[in-house]
Amino acid sequence: MKFENSSSFARKLDQQDPLRSFRSRFLLPRVNGKTALYFTGNSLGLQPKTTKNFVNEELEDWAKLGVEGHVHARRPWLYYHKFTKKALARLTGAKPSEVVAMNQLTVNLHLMLVSFYNPTKERFKILTEHGAFSSDQYAFETQLKFHGHDPEQALIELKPRPGETVLRTEDILEAITTHGPQLALVIFGGVQYYTGQFFDLKKITEAAHRAGAMAGFDLAHAIGNVPLNLHKDDVDFAVWCSYKYLNAGPGAIAGAFVHECHAKNAALPRFAGWWGHNEAERFQMKKGFQPIAGADGWQVSNVPILQSAALLASLEIFEEASIKNLRAKSELLTGYLEFILREIDPARQHFELLTPVNPKERGCQLSVFMKQNGKKIFRKLTAAGVIADWREPDVIRVAPVPLYNTFEDVWRLGDILRQIVV
Repeated sequence: MKFENSSSFARKLDQQDPLRSFRSRFLLPRVNGKTALYFTGNSLGLQPKTTKNFVNEELEDWAKLGVEGHVHARRPWLYYHKFTKKALARLTGAKPSEVVAMNQLTVNLHLMLVSFYNPTKERFKILTEHGAFSSDQYAFETQLKFHGHDPEQALIELKPRPGETVLRTEDILEAITTHGPQLALVIFGGVQYYTGQFFDLKKITEAAHRAGAMAGFDLAHAIGNVPLNLHKDDVDFAVWCSYKYLNAGPGAIAGAFVHECHAKNAALPRFAGWWGHNEAERFQMKKGFQPIAGADGWQVSNVPILQSAALLASLEIFEEASIKNLRAKSELLTGYLEFILREIDPARQHFELLTPVNPKERGCQLSVFMKQNGKKIFRKLTAAGVIADWREPDVIRVAPVPLYNTFEDVWRLGDILRQIVV
């Protein structure tokens, strides 16, 4: 499509957008009495209008039923984690038995590392991208130390080539081959939080398995953003949060994927809790942990109902929209943002994009490297009603989300930025 840098062209694209009605399903913040230009769904998704109803229904059932709500609520609490399975499976390209909503992302990451990072004298290294999100870095560091390894020696962090901003897939695969005999685990962010790069999960997983290592992914910036095929790609495990593109609210319940090839492997080490124990005997309080087959067997605690209700509200919208349709709009919407940014600064004097130009190698987010006065420009954008995201030392992250952002949003952002920097 040939883009145009005009408000009329942006409105024309909005009129042609088959997903345009979904914007009205969300509550948009206001700045200075006007609807904000919200571009931080990569950090915290907007609240669906139905979230309050979903949560209130649980509060009503709690008020009316008390403890009996576990079996007699309109969505019985004992089985609440099952209600999100089909939608999460579709978003991750998994089977319902392979996914579960539980805990928080880093808690889930530690639980998965207990099971899937099993170092030996020969195989003990973890390979990941340089500059992974700090929570992941801390998890890798402390897990290595827990097993008696020095992170300086056992953690391999891949950097882009000199002068480049993202990792080449061939360099990742080469590093896996090079370190193969010593690798225990290969783990990347599905979409890199800082650069916005969407890694090739399939190729990375294949290379890890050829090397004899496990393959896992942090999908915090990927789920609800890009198409995933965890089951067919033979990914061993994955974890994610639900407050970004999944719009489940601040601190929302997170999730995990465990491939069905590990579903009945009770010999895998794990930190167990009663909600992962054989459901038929859960309330018999017997000794001896018997894990439920599938991802449910990694649960440790019963389900936080109010958080899960908020997730259900958002997943209902995803089921209607479908990730396939959202991805198609996302590529067009983010492509339009890239076009607008290039139009503003064709000589690249003021800023540069860190994110890959290939739409297949990115999601919604574009990371804009500011060459000068970055923080000052960001503050002016904020004062003008743009809610974007600043990442030290010099990057503005902008994420046009297809569920609620419009092409006119993108054009207006560009118009404001042009007046600031030109």
